[in-house]
Amino acid sequence: MPTYQIQAPTPTLPQGVVMAASPGSLHSPQQLAEEATCKQELRLIKNREVAREEAAKECQCRKKEYVKCLESHMATLEVQNKKLIDELETLKNICFSKTD
Repeated sequence: MPTYQIQAPTPTLPQGVVMAASPGSLHSPQQLAEEATCKQELRLIKNREVAREEAAKECQCRKKEYVKCLESHMATLEVQNKKLIDELETLKNICFSKTD
């Protein structure tokens, strides 16, 4: 069975040294700065991806709304066109019946 020694904590640590649970996880100030920069870059990339996805969804919604509006307008124009065609046919019939 291994024996463990308990050492008194050092009163002050040099600046930049971080206390860690395992000895292998101690990092230099430069490593900590690099990790922070890396985390920040990853966060920015993720935020950009999320923003792109949201922008794409908004664009799709706007496009769907635009298409619905166009379809509605087209239906209105089709009804109006049919009425005008019927009116033209009626006027033609009246005009031709007068000339006979």
